Amino acid sequence: QVQLVEFGGGLVQPGGSLRLSCAASGRSFSSYTMGWFRQAPGKEREFVATISWNGYSIYYADSVKGRFTISRDNAKNTAYLQMDSLKPEDTADYYCAAARTLYSTNPGSYDYWGQGTQVAVSS
Repeated sequence: QVQLVEFGGGLVQPGGSLRLSCAASGRSFSSYTMGWFRQAPGKEREFVATISWNGYSIYYADSVKGRFTISRDNAKNTAYLQMDSLKPEDTADYYCAAARTLYSTNPGSYDYWGQGTQVAVSS
């Protein structure tokens, strides 16, 4: 069992940056693939980024590639999402999730989810 809590959301102007953190409690955080997803009002949840248990495999959605960076610190049981050059279309609730699979862009592959943190990009 893994419990996940996201931190770091907020309101930011276009072009600004935010760093989301996902703190995990429970056992074997280092054995899980971690992913970030987002859901805008009226839209389905979409994949943002994923990182393998050892950090060696990373994959981004095309919409965030070059602007967002996913990372993890297994010693701190924490995953991160650095978001730069934010755009209004990045506005959404952001969720972190943990999966036993190698890595996946499919929300259905993830076993544990956080409660989400809101990100709003607006001038």
